[in-house]
Amino acid sequence: MTTSISATGSISSAGIGSGLDVNSIIAGLMKVEQAPLTRLQHQASAIQTTVSAFGALQSAMSTFRDAASALALPSTWNATAGTSTDPSAVSVATGTNASAGNYAVQVQSLAASQSTVSGTFASADALVGAGTLHFDLGSWSAGATAFTAKSGSSGVDIAVTATDTLTTLAAKVNAAGAGVNATVVNDATGSRMVFSSSSTGVDNAFRATGLSGFAYDPAGGATGSTLTQAAANASATINGLAVTSATNNLTNVFAGLTITLSKVTTSPVQVVVAQDAAAIKKSVQIFVDAYNALSSLLSTDLKYDSASKTAGPLQADSAAVTLQRQLRNMVGAASTASSAFSSVSQAGLQFQADGTLKIDETKLSAALANPVELKKLFTNVDTGNPANNGIAINLRSFGNSVLGSDGLLTARISGLNKKLASNQKDQDTLNDRLAATQARLQKQYSALDNQMAGINTLSTYVTQQLANWNKSTG
Repeated sequence: MTTSISATGSISSAGIGSGLDVNSIIAGLMKVEQAPLTRLQHQASAIQTTVSAFGALQSAMSTFRDAASALALPSTWNATAGTSTDPSAVSVATGTNASAGNYAVQVQSLAASQSTVSGTFASADALVGAGTLHFDLGSWSAGATAFTAKSGSSGVDIAVTATDTLTTLAAKVNAAGAGVNATVVNDATGSRMVFSSSSTGVDNAFRATGLSGFAYDPAGGATGSTLTQAAANASATINGLAVTSATNNLTNVFAGLTITLSKVTTSPVQVVVAQDAAAIKKSVQIFVDAYNALSSLLSTDLKYDSASKTAGPLQADSAAVTLQRQLRNMVGAASTASSAFSSVSQAGLQFQADGTLKIDETKLSAALANPVELKKLFTNVDTGNPANNGIAINLRSFGNSVLGSDGLLTARISGLNKKLASNQKDQDTLNDRLAATQARLQKQYSALDNQMAGINTLSTYVTQQLANWNKSTG
């Protein structure tokens, strides 16, 4: 018998004395003892495969639930888009509550911020003189003969030291939060300070006092700076209605519309707000794609391939079978939510032979021509009679239920994880038992080896003695 070294590095010489292959004998016995452990390992692998399959289903179901939730929102079906015959002058953005309509927009003037410029300095590093620069926000009367402070606004003082330059003064103004921005302009003549209101509109003009070289207060006789642009409101007409705004974005004229004015026009710009069929179709396509991904995954997991005799990871699993049946029934169910459409197939969502959905563009486009009833098919809510709820409303509730803390998928995965934990516990227990069994066998065969070695030694001694006796008596 050859001496061997175990995986732990210890030297095993069992069998040297007896000639028995003790290690092979123990290995053979342990292989039989390990059969239950092998079965547990196979079971754990099968459970883990099932857990992974349900995890993928859980993810696909979450995606589908989110897609159904989008179709359950009235805003999805109310989607609108705006177009303009001159986007460079007038552009439009629509919100969730925008209504279709046609608007003729003519721009008389744009909103502007007040701007003043100081006298010329040698450079941006020129000293500006010590003192206090004070800003007030408000509005100027015609001819700038009077200034009215803005309601709720208080003046801001900026301390200017003897070491301040145009550059450092600009930084102080910009950091003061006075509602005024400062910029140093450099050109061939030198450097000048430009003050501008942070916001447009007549009520966001400013008065600057206290530091004579930068003051602008015509009513008070201080005009160290020159007005280059007066604060102004935007002025326009929409379908003949005169409107004004402190900004060039008209957000409160018509609900759901933001009309942006970019330049003065000499004639009306036509703005059209209409149903955004492309956006609605995109939401429907996302729903169909999510359903098809979930449906295909279920079909694959539940399939049995008779040719290869291979079963899917969830073949015959009751939870997966139930989910597939409920899903198909709910998507294909008849609905009383709309008087014009009784099912998704009438809206252009057609079931295919493999259980997936396909959009019939012609039918969907025709259905979009009746937006009120189509929206009801998916979004209607009837607290008194849930049977009249929209299909997307029901699917969203179904998804929340399945994915909830005690839902079908969550409960199934939880149960499988408990089985996996129990299996691992059994494996740990069996591994301890196998280690003890191997140690016992090693001890028993070591003892047997020692006994056999003693017998062999005795046999050799007796043989030698007999041989010697025979020689002495021969």
